Amino acid sequence: MAPGTTLNVRSGPGTQYRTVRVLPIGATVPIFCQRPGETVSGPYGTWNVRDNIGVGEYVSDAYVKTGSDGYVAPRCA
Repeated sequence: MAPGTTLNVRSGPGTQYRTVRVLPIGATVPIFCQRPGETVSGPYGTWNVRDNIGVGEYVSDAYVKTGSDGYVAPRCA
């Protein structure tokens, strides 16, 4: 995750979905799959990819350091 930043975990792939929890600064998250969603600007660019980090849990890939500007996991079904 972006250093010095907490991150809202949402129930779906956009800011219109409810926040289910907040990740603390420096949290590490698994990325099970990725899907297109709302475009967001963050420390790692402007991107419309949302990372699925658990059942019903999504974060913006613009806030997750993956080492890539593209998809790093399979697309969510």
